[in-house]
Amino acid sequence: MNREIIVIGGGASGLAASLAAFEEGRDVLLIEREKKLGGILNQCIHNGFGLTVFKEEYTGPEYADKYIQKFLNSGMDYLLDTTVMNVEKIESGFEIIISSKETGLQKITCKSIIMSTGCYERTRGSISIPGDRPFGVITAGSAQRYLNIDGYMVGKKVFILGSGDIGLIMARRMHLEGAEVLGVAELMPFSNGLTRNIVQCLNDFDIPLFLSHTVTEIKANENQRLESIVIQQVDESYKPISGTEKRFDVDTLLLSIGLIPDITLLDNLNIDIDNRTKSAKINQAYETNVPGLFICGNSLQVHDLVDNVSLESERAGICSSDYVLSKKTKSETNEIKLVAGNNLLFVTPHYVNFQWASRSCTIQFRSTSKIQKALLTVTQGETELKRKRLNFVVPAEMETFNLDIDTINKYEDIIINLEVL
Repeated sequence: MNREIIVIGGGASGLAASLAAFEEGRDVLLIEREKKLGGILNQCIHNGFGLTVFKEEYTGPEYADKYIQKFLNSGMDYLLDTTVMNVEKIESGFEIIISSKETGLQKITCKSIIMSTGCYERTRGSISIPGDRPFGVITAGSAQRYLNIDGYMVGKKVFILGSGDIGLIMARRMHLEGAEVLGVAELMPFSNGLTRNIVQCLNDFDIPLFLSHTVTEIKANENQRLESIVIQQVDESYKPISGTEKRFDVDTLLLSIGLIPDITLLDNLNIDIDNRTKSAKINQAYETNVPGLFICGNSLQVHDLVDNVSLESERAGICSSDYVLSKKTKSETNEIKLVAGNNLLFVTPHYVNFQWASRSCTIQFRSTSKIQKALLTVTQGETELKRKRLNFVVPAEMETFNLDIDTINKYEDIIINLEVL
């Protein structure tokens, strides 16, 4: 089987990328490992989705359904309950091995791939919490699926470690379902969730947030069920401070300690990795250093808003189409770097590649800390390309701006700084 474009992952990102490429006239096949389209949105039954893309507020399943219906009406090919086992680069493009219960192993070739596989949660093992290993310690996303899809209540007395958005949303969800949510601990001196979620999920229900705190002990009862936890305040080096211990008797500890882009399928493709995003380095067309391999959505960088996932993925779909049509090829072969400067955790894209005909570059970044008033500067050598004042910049919220490629030269790297005012 040979296709022009294969999209791996059928969540918000994959649906948007597929539709964009298909509307450009490309032959697209979408592959999804679950039994239905929609991805993680299917378990996000809270509202707050769609304000940017649809100018209306939806729940996660409603937002997904808007894209799913458009996708199904397009008549585009797709495979459900199908796992991509391996991806190889070949002379004509890529060779993909897929597996499903109905057809077994199959081989497919294509000219271009769009990776939209989303992300996965960090677990207890990634941060080595001391103590016993009882039942009752699970990730917040798993608890969300158990409750919202399977209808299973994971606990009655709950504490949450980490103030990521999923953890904050689950604090409210568990409270509304009758659980006693005793608090949320956050290692950093600021929350890692959206401000609106702190207000709507914690403050509105008087759920305490313990900043600069972490769990330092987990204790099990005789049945190997979680019995209690201890949290402690941490210093500037994130080391527990003696004498600040607080004990909570709980039967459930939810972990909301970060998300990691899921790009394990690309392990054998020798792609360049950004140690900060934990994903591939890309140019302004969302193309990796492997020609024809594009990546977008949460598999590229963990977003705070699904609307931005969709918009980013639409751009990636169009660029993949341009690649198939060889629209990207120009005489210029050089590229320059985009460098994250002061107070920036990361910047994407990582490069501007002048082979691409695109005249605009959408740049996204996260700050390293909370800044009330900031000045964004974009410079190339002695030339200042952009200057903009920003209010209330926080690590939890992605910032975005556009850069006109016609305004830059082809020989000097671009430095992006965020200064505190």
